[in-house]
Amino acid sequence: MKNRTLFLFISIVCFFTAVTMKAQPVNVKSILKNIVAPTFPNQNFNVLDFGAVNDGVTDSRNAINKAITACSNAHGGIVFVPQGKFYVAGSIILKSNVNLNLAEGTEIVFSYKPQDYSPFVLTVWEGTELFNYSPLVYAYHVSNIAITGKGKVNGNASKEFAIWRPQGSKTQDQLRQMGIDQVPVNQRTFGLESNLPPSMIQFFGCSNILIQDIHIVDAPYWVIHPVFCNNVTVRGVKIDSNNLNNDGCDPEYTRNVLIENSTFNVGDDAIAIKAGRDQDAWRVGQPTENIIIRNCIFNSKCNGLCIGSEMAAGVQNVFMENVKVKNCLSGIYFKSNPDRGGFIRNVWVRNISLDSVRTALVRFETNYPGSRGGFHPTLFQNFLIENVKGDHSGECGFYAVGIENYPLKDIRLKNIQLRSCKTPYIMRNVENVTFENVSLGGITLPKNPVETKESKLNSY
Repeated sequence: MKNRTLFLFISIVCFFTAVTMKAQPVNVKSILKNIVAPTFPNQNFNVLDFGAVNDGVTDSRNAINKAITACSNAHGGIVFVPQGKFYVAGSIILKSNVNLNLAEGTEIVFSYKPQDYSPFVLTVWEGTELFNYSPLVYAYHVSNIAITGKGKVNGNASKEFAIWRPQGSKTQDQLRQMGIDQVPVNQRTFGLESNLPPSMIQFFGCSNILIQDIHIVDAPYWVIHPVFCNNVTVRGVKIDSNNLNNDGCDPEYTRNVLIENSTFNVGDDAIAIKAGRDQDAWRVGQPTENIIIRNCIFNSKCNGLCIGSEMAAGVQNVFMENVKVKNCLSGIYFKSNPDRGGFIRNVWVRNISLDSVRTALVRFETNYPGSRGGFHPTLFQNFLIENVKGDHSGECGFYAVGIENYPLKDIRLKNIQLRSCKTPYIMRNVENVTFENVSLGGITLPKNPVETKESKLNSY
């Protein structure tokens, strides 16, 4: 009898705890409580004292890394890079409790030679784990790290990495097949025999991260790429890099991220939120969640805010507000394909202004290129997009096409104004889509829009 009473008591407590936890709202304030920029002891380590030379010719890599090691061993502080040009033949490796601070007028110029980025390190390339070239700035399982100051970081990639064409290559296909077959990660070694460029800045398995005020140019691939990280702040950063696949910032398998007051002039998506590819991501099972993007400017050759297409472990709790999007492909874009699985849910977007977009102002894509024939539909659910103004779309205002029997769910558009477009909306296989004060191409749309016969954009 006592055991039954105890069991009943515990069951009741668990029930009310679950209800209470479920009732806890996810909002910007609750997320910001978990995002605190790191601070550092007030002791300085000048890289000139460790042998760095600011002549733009002498290799200062070892000196900078020695200063970082000394700073970390001394329980942390600031590694100071003074004015001048510093040539770096290989990766800068950050360690715990180090703030790499670049003075205004400083430029770090990385080597363009691929062989300088060995030994190969554990990394993630387009959602699949492997050993590959080291990112130009890399950190592995450390905490309390920063890159700050008004100096410039030059990837120098247009001379070599940026002219590679990995998309559709045998190497890309081989890596993706390894992910599908679940080949052990320590057997996925690429590097010098491959054409897979590294990320510019990648933190792998790190926590308490700050990137602030720096200017990044000429990156080899994705520019800022935190992977398996927690508590990330990207603030006041400017990126000018228009090489192939130069996404501005790609949080992946990462939680509690603040991206604010930054400008992205990039060759691919301005911000693309990721969570791994297919079987690799299902094995990992760590969603990307609790992301805040605010007060930014996007100028992209591809898209503005994107979630996907590598998002198989799931993306949730994303807030974007007060963003100016200049010319791009699609302004607000959620993309997956039938291989991915996972979910994109709980997304709030507001106070967005857009110039001209070539395909759609708001776009939900469930058939993004790259499917390898699997059928694991992604759950799309719970989106509020409000207070968005755009000038022109080359194709349509709102595009949302789900998979038959797997509809896109619970999408609310409110106070959306698009001056001109060829087609107000294309919508198929959706559930609970509502419009409130939505005008696309000069046409005010009903609260409960009907599905259309069209199901494809002209660009596909």
